[in-house]
Amino acid sequence: MFDAPHSALLCNILRHAINTPDKIALVEGDNRVTYAQLVTNIDQAARLMLASGLGPGDRIVLAALKELPFVYYYFAAHLLGVVNVVVDASSPRERLDYITSVVKPAALFGSGVYHVEGIPCHDFSWQDASEVKPDECTWPHVASTDVADIMFTTGTTGAPKGVCLTHDNIAGSASNTNGFIGTCSDDVEALALPLSHSFGLGRLRCVLSVGATLVLVGNFANLKSFFNILEAWHVTGFGMVPAIWQYIKRLSGRRIARFADQLRYIEMGSAALPVEDKRLLMELFPNTRLCMHYGLTEASRAMFTEFHTHSGNLETVGRPASALVEASVRDDDGNPVDDGVDGEICVRGNMVTGSYFLPEDNEDSFYGDWFRTGDWGHRDPAGDFYLTGRKKELINVGGEKVSPAAIEDAIRSLGITDCACIAIPDPNGVLGEVPKAFLQKSDNQPDIEEIKQQLSRLLPPHEIPVQWEWVDLIPRTNSGKIQRLKLKQ
Repeated sequence: MFDAPHSALLCNILRHAINTPDKIALVEGDNRVTYAQLVTNIDQAARLMLASGLGPGDRIVLAALKELPFVYYYFAAHLLGVVNVVVDASSPRERLDYITSVVKPAALFGSGVYHVEGIPCHDFSWQDASEVKPDECTWPHVASTDVADIMFTTGTTGAPKGVCLTHDNIAGSASNTNGFIGTCSDDVEALALPLSHSFGLGRLRCVLSVGATLVLVGNFANLKSFFNILEAWHVTGFGMVPAIWQYIKRLSGRRIARFADQLRYIEMGSAALPVEDKRLLMELFPNTRLCMHYGLTEASRAMFTEFHTHSGNLETVGRPASALVEASVRDDDGNPVDDGVDGEICVRGNMVTGSYFLPEDNEDSFYGDWFRTGDWGHRDPAGDFYLTGRKKELINVGGEKVSPAAIEDAIRSLGITDCACIAIPDPNGVLGEVPKAFLQKSDNQPDIEEIKQQLSRLLPPHEIPVQWEWVDLIPRTNSGKIQRLKLKQ
């Protein structure tokens, strides 16, 4: 059996395989994998990687297919010190080609739909590795500070950046998250989130780290099937993004509340959730820990809030996830600002990346060891943090910093289905920048002048958009983030 002192995550999985070998770790369809089998399969995948010539520091592009072999190869790479570059194989080819050109991988895995000339491609096939006998296998030395994963950002404000996460980083994130949410070995979690993003991959690590059971679900598209899984496996927790909650609410109404007595926790994140939806979730799940995280791929789950605990303050994004995480609001020179004053939210801690893959992406990304999130906001005297908007997206109207998110919230409160705001040059050449609003078309859309008149009661004059445009759909990522760059094209 392997040894992996560099990876607290692998050490936890190994411990569960020793202490509870017959406990079910993973479920995929009719397949059941115990912790003992999981460790055996990780060992086998690692031997296959070694036999193909891969070793510490080599980078592989790993297609995040929600299949059992993905899990084996993902952790096998960690065992060997091979760096996982996790991608969504269904991404546009332009994105995949960009990632491949940047990281220059030694091999592609799970790449049945994604081939690159000159790079060895391996499907997620399960071969016999018995020819590599245990006494012939020497596991390489790997340090906990070595890079384990490279996750590329969505690129909503520029070219995707490769985020380097060490073994310590990913173990720290799992520990912080489990500590706040309370996930334990008795839990059964349904994972319908994609494994190609930080949220879904993080849930995989969290569940296996504590010795719980993870049921792999295709996605949330078939709600009846998802509900059947919740019932059949007596699921005690799951994760979702706000866009999925809107989908569940629209298609099932309040029916999901029938699982309120069995669900111990729900984790949410990746985008903002309206306060009214937080209140609805509290009503539907009065005894469930409703946890919402804040944090980028670079600083996974930096802060948390729990709706019932913060019932009197649902606007906050919470406080640092654990005692090992710090958050601070800083000015443009990197100096801390007083409570109540807006600035850039910065974080540091055990889960925060030390660098991006490309050196040029590190420019202006850190104040010393504080990572600059690019989010604008403030802290109150009680220690709770609040978001105002993305720093790069703030609109500078004659020296006044205007948050697109604040304008969008006001517009949506008037009954507009969806909207987005961006900065454009002031047509009069006086204010520098002014807001432009894009509104999603609907059957009963109001007149623009009517919208502007109603907004005048909600926003100061300089925050009311100068230009307006109706569009068929507001472009968003899978996790619900507005893709403002597409609106600027």
